[in-house]
Amino acid sequence: MKKLRMKLKTHKATAKRVSVTASGKYMHLKSARTKYRRKKDPTRNRSLSQPSVMAKGDAHKMKRLLPYS
Repeated sequence: MKKLRMKLKTHKATAKRVSVTASGKYMHLKSARTKYRRKKDPTRNRSLSQPSVMAKGDAHKMKRLLPYS
């Protein structure tokens, strides 16, 4: 007789904010993008609009939040 397992649920809020690359890295947008953009340096504003690779410690948590990604 087969033992049934519960399906793991994807955390939808995290799925909307984080994307996974083909090599398995987690990409996200940096914070501080929306407020006070005029006083920030243009180079900083451009870098804030680019997705960046998530830190290793945070990426470790993503495996539980996004089980099927």
